[in-house]
Amino acid sequence: MTTSMPAVLERARAALDAVPDPEIPVVSIAELGILRDVTLADDGVVEVVITPTYSGCPAMSQIAEDIDAALDAAQIQPHRIRTVLSPAWSTDWIDEAARAKLRAYGIAPPSGACAARETPIHLTRRTVETVPCPRCGSTHTAVLAQFGSTACKALYRCLDCKEPFDYFKPY
Repeated sequence: MTTSMPAVLERARAALDAVPDPEIPVVSIAELGILRDVTLADDGVVEVVITPTYSGCPAMSQIAEDIDAALDAAQIQPHRIRTVLSPAWSTDWIDEAARAKLRAYGIAPPSGACAARETPIHLTRRTVETVPCPRCGSTHTAVLAQFGSTACKALYRCLDCKEPFDYFKPY
């Protein structure tokens, strides 16, 4: 029995939609926008295209292993993974469902669009962005450290409920 090409890609995509991010297991690599594409290459190999959240992300080797395991479990052979760095990943690629999941998990998702935003260089103090607490919703928060549990997150504290939380940096 021969499986049609579109069916193979549908099975591959379904398998990959279930692959969680190793650092934030409540969201998938697809929801975060790390999974860029699933295609059938000219040589007949299912090709998975991924982009790291930032250059040097230590989770990428684990993500590749998890992709291999998911495709092997779905009996998708042959397959390969291709990492693409351009265009660079943006927090704009995080879908709305994932933003809600991040908030429920205690991580404040980035707000607003980042990719289209131009950031001019100013030699004055930058206005601190208001980051709402994912637990109580208060905007009375303060940054504790520019780097949280991972380099792509900052550590904040809510001044009302007193809880610390990670904030997924917009870029």
